[in-house]
Amino acid sequence: MRPQDFRCHQRLSVRWAEVDAQKIVFNAHYLMYADVAVTEYWKQMAMPYAQSWGALGGELFVKKATTTYHASAQMGDVLDVGIRCVKQGNTSLQFEAGIFRGQQLLNTVELVYVFADADQQPQPVPQQLRDMLSAFEAGEDMVQLRSGNWNDLGRLAERLRMEVFVKEQGVPREIEIDEFDPICRHVVAVNRLGHPVATGRLVSDAPGVARIGRMAVAREMRGGQLGRQVLDALVQAARDRGDREAVLHAQVHAQNFYARAGFVPEGEVYDEAGIDHITMRLNL
Repeated sequence: MRPQDFRCHQRLSVRWAEVDAQKIVFNAHYLMYADVAVTEYWKQMAMPYAQSWGALGGELFVKKATTTYHASAQMGDVLDVGIRCVKQGNTSLQFEAGIFRGQQLLNTVELVYVFADADQQPQPVPQQLRDMLSAFEAGEDMVQLRSGNWNDLGRLAERLRMEVFVKEQGVPREIEIDEFDPICRHVVAVNRLGHPVATGRLVSDAPGVARIGRMAVAREMRGGQLGRQVLDALVQAARDRGDREAVLHAQVHAQNFYARAGFVPEGEVYDEAGIDHITMRLNL
C-alpha cells in the first residue's frame, strides 16, 4: 500500500492531546484519523452531508472498524491519510484507509458501513451512490460546470445564494436577488445529485470591463477547488467576449483567494450589505 494508491487524501498533524505516556499516538486516534479522511472523501465527491444523504434516502452507519498497526506516529508528525472505497455490497460499503508518514505506512484501517433509513434499518445501497463511488474511484470529475442565463440556471444559483448569503451571512433577500440577474451570465457547479455547490455571475460594468460577483460555495465544500473553477470560468468568459479587465468586490476574508487568481486590491475597505469588502482588479 502506497500513498499514490489513493485518490482522496487528508493531511493531518499529530497534536499534543493525541500522544500517550509512551510519547506515541494513542491507538484509538488512528480510527479518528480515518474518520476525518472519510469526511474529506465526501467533500471531494462534492456531497454536502445533509442535503446529499437526504436526497439518497438514508445514511451510512459504521458496522465494523478494524486497525492494523505497522509503526507509531509521534508528536509533530505530518500524516497523509489516504481513503478509498474498495467494495460495494448489497447494503454495505467497505472503505480502506492507509495512514502514512511520507512513504512509510503506519496504520491500515478498514471501515464497513451499512446504508440504512432513519430507523437504522438496512436498505440496499442506492444505484446513484454506487455510480458516484465508481466514478470517483475511476478519477472522473464529480461536478459539472454549467454556464448560461438566469432562465437556465436561476433556480440553482438562487438556491445556493439564499443558503450562503441570506441564511448564513444575513444579507437581506431583497438586495441579494437584483435587477442584474436576468442580464448576467451565470456559472453554477452542479454535483452528480443535481445540487448546486458553487456559483458566480458576470456583469458588464462598462465597455471592456467585466464585473464578477455573487461568488458562493456551499459551506461544507469550501477549501477545495470549486470556487476557483467557477472563478476561472467567469474570467475566461470575460476574455472570450473581449473584455480588457475584470473587477470584483471581494469580502475581505476571501481576499487571498482572489489574490491567488491574480486579482490586485485597490482602494480602502468599505461596507457592503453589512460586510467588509475591498475592490480587486485583474487585467485580462
